[in-house]
Amino acid sequence: MTRAVEQPSAAPAAVGDGPLWVVVPAYQEQARIGATLAALADQTDRDFTLVVVDNGSTDGTVAVVERFAAAAPFPVRLLREPQKGVGAAVDTGFRYAITHGARWLARTDADCLPRPGWVAAARAGLADGAGLVCGAIRARRDEHGPVGRAGFRMLVLLAATFGRLRPAHRRTGGYLAPYRMHAGNNMAVTAELYQACGGMPRRPSPTDRAFLNRVRRTTSAIIHRRDMVVENSTRRLRAYGLRRTAAWYLDRGAGPLTEDPR
Repeated sequence: MTRAVEQPSAAPAAVGDGPLWVVVPAYQEQARIGATLAALADQTDRDFTLVVVDNGSTDGTVAVVERFAAAAPFPVRLLREPQKGVGAAVDTGFRYAITHGARWLARTDADCLPRPGWVAAARAGLADGAGLVCGAIRARRDEHGPVGRAGFRMLVLLAATFGRLRPAHRRTGGYLAPYRMHAGNNMAVTAELYQACGGMPRRPSPTDRAFLNRVRRTTSAIIHRRDMVVENSTRRLRAYGLRRTAAWYLDRGAGPLTEDPR
């Protein structure tokens, strides 16, 4: 596994590292990560440690994180992961958190906006005995109007339906739980389960479906919470258009387009 370089950042002395850690992978997110960090600071439950894993950004992403960390209402850790791919960045962040005492792990992305009750809902789901908690995803209201947000909802529904009907996802394939849509940018998992299932595939996106299937082969303790909501960036929809975005969510890849629509 690629070794990450840690940059511990300052945090208020009154707040200590607890059992819940939040991991945010980031690459070239100078324009968006500030809003993500602000959304985390606005959580109703701020008893967590934040780990931001920079995946080789050359813009001001790291500087934004460092400025935020100086006055953050929770501890912040900044890691550097040189191996390209969101899977590698997430895996590095999760394993770092586990090594430093995390019992519960939550993840969102650096272009997403967790709603204020997101951490509280993740904690409640894990405290109730779930191994993996999956939340609801919505389109960011600051990137698209009603038509764009409706298109995003349609894509999510299409991907979820395809996933349930896909023969490879049937429980006869060794799975312990039925397939349901899982977004990697809105999830929480126990450290024990993360290690037991083998963790996030260390590769570029998409990785969410592969990780979910690893979990499904390990446990049936998977729940979905409607009150665990993250607003997603719709920039892929703008860059690809509706048809090609649908192909992406159906695991058809990016085709002639770049896998990273920044």
